[in-house]
Amino acid sequence: MTKIMYTARATSTGGRSGHGRTDDGVLDVTLTTPKEIGGDGARGTNPEQLFAVGYSACFLGAMKAAARKSGDTIPEDAKVTAEVSFRDRDDGEGFWIQAALKVDVPGLDKAKVEDIVKRAHVICPYSEVSRKGFEVDLQVV
Repeated sequence: MTKIMYTARATSTGGRSGHGRTDDGVLDVTLTTPKEIGGDGARGTNPEQLFAVGYSACFLGAMKAAARKSGDTIPEDAKVTAEVSFRDRDDGEGFWIQAALKVDVPGLDKAKVEDIVKRAHVICPYSEVSRKGFEVDLQVV
C-alpha cells in the first residue's frame, strides 16, 4: 500500500451551474456552464478551467523537479499554459476532456527544455492520470 501524502477535499452543489468550496474555505467558487456548451455565460468558473489551472501548476512543479535532477534551474518567469477541452466521447455515452500543454522557459536551450518536459511528463501526477486514469471509490452516504 502506498502512503497518501495529502488529500484535498471539496464539495460542489448545483453541478456545472452551482457552487464549489474546499473544506478549508481557501477555494470558494461560483460554477457556471460556458455558453459553448449550453450555459448562460454568467460570471464564474467551470471544471475545465479548474483542471487547467491544476494541471499547469502541477506540470511546472514537475518540470522544476526534473530540472533539479539534472542540475538545471527553471527560471521564475517560466510558464505552462494548459488548454483543457470538453468534448463528446466516441461511444456517445458521455463526455471526455483532452489537454494540451504549452511550455515557455526563457533563457534555456530548447533541446534542454524538451528533455525536462519529457521527464516532467513522467513525474507529474496529472500526466500520469492522463495516461492511465485513476481509481475512484464511489460511496453513497
